[in-house]
This record gives sequence, C-alpha cells and structure tokens, in this order.
Amino acid sequence: MVGEVNPEGPPLPTRQVMGQWWRDISFLHWPVDPDLVAPLLPRGVRPDVHDHSSWIGLIPFRMVDAGLGERGPVPWLGTFLETNVRLYSIDAAGRRGVVFRSLEADRLPVVAAARLGLGVPYQWARLAVEPTDLGPEPQGRTVSYRSRRRGRSGVGGRIDVEVGAPLDVPGPLEVFLTARFGLHTSVAGRTLWVPNTHAPWPLRSARAVHVEDSLVAAAGFPGVSDSPPASVLFSSGVRTVFGLPQRL
Repeated sequence: MVGEVNPEGPPLPTRQVMGQWWRDISFLHWPVDPDLVAPLLPRGVRPDVHDHSSWIGLIPFRMVDAGLGERGPVPWLGTFLETNVRLYSIDAAGRRGVVFRSLEADRLPVVAAARLGLGVPYQWARLAVEPTDLGPEPQGRTVSYRSRRRGRSGVGGRIDVEVGAPLDVPGPLEVFLTARFGLHTSVAGRTLWVPNTHAPWPLRSARAVHVEDSLVAAAGFPGVSDSPPASVLFSSGVRTVFGLPQRL
C-alpha cells in the first residue's frame, strides 16, 4: 500500500455537481490478485493494494435524496436501490478511488443518464431490501438485499447480513475499503477522476448470513463470491457530495 489511507474526506468541492445519501449499506469484500485487476482498470490508473492484495467489493445499499447541483433532491428518481461491484484504484497523483465493474439500479432513467454521461456501467435491475428501515439501533438485526438484472441473463442474487456492534476505531483494512473519495472512469477513451467527499463512515461489524451471488462472476471474477467474504461491514450511511470530473 502506498502510504496510509485517510478516513477524513477532502473539503467540499467548490462546484457541487451532485449530492446524495448512501443508506443502510453493506460492504462485502474478497481479496484478489492485483494482476487480475490491472487489465480491467482505465488507462493511467493501477490497482490499489492492502497487504499485497487488491480487493473486490459487493455493495448493496439505498440511494436516498440524490439531486443535481446544490438543489434539493429529485423526486422519485433521486431515491432508489443499488448494488455495485467495485475495484480499488490509484493514479499517478496518488488519488485513491474506485472503479465500478457494474452497478445495478431500479430506475431506468438513472441507468441511461449515468451510462451516457460518465461511462459508468449501470444496469437496469429489479432490487429489494428488507426491512426498509432498520431503525436507530440495528445491532442484531438482519438486512436482506435481492437483485435480478432485467433481461435473460439472470445475473443477481441474495445477500443477508446480520448487523453487529459499532467499530469505534476501524482498522487499516476497514479504512482502506471504505475511505474512498472519488472514482476513476473512462469516457470516449479518456480517463476521468470524479471527486467526492463525505464524513467518515459510521461503521459496524457484520456477518454474512447468506450470499447467493452471480454479480461478481459477471464482473470478471468467476468463483470469487462462492467463498465467504473476507470482510463484512455495515453502515447506516453518510451524505456525499460530488465535484466536477477531471481529466487525468
């Protein structure tokens, strides 16, 4: 790993492009060989590693009150369910980010706009989460996420996560996997850095009760999610703000 990961987000961008809440989010992660990750990243970025391993994340959550600029949330379109598969990247400027291999969402206009505008690989899917509100004290409760990509692929699955106790001081791996303040993506052959900022995640330990998944395999890593995840975390969520994309 190149230096330590800072759990504190950067200052708010001078021009806010989008703001949103990420709620009731589970982080399931598996270590993978960086040599398998490198060919899947945009030009000009390389795998970010922790203890000589790269990591792949399967991350379901509720997107809430997304809105453009500094305006309020967009009605209906701004709140939806999402499950993403992501990798971890770092560029020559030392900016640590994520690279999305897929993002399932149940709002078709959001899928179309994100794919066209930022080259982010959203997929239209049927998603569900139960319960819809874990309340202020989720410890000991189980949240169940379900997804099924529309069409004939049948890609999707079911994830049941039991929420544990708060992590007062997250360890280096927990910070590495969650303290990500931007994404690397490719649009028309050009690599972009899209910055964002948010407060440190209020993280909890968690346990994967059930993982039935084909999203990770569809993202280019067959067999990985057949094994129990090496790291499982949960958070009630944070609000995040995105800035203007920048060319590498």
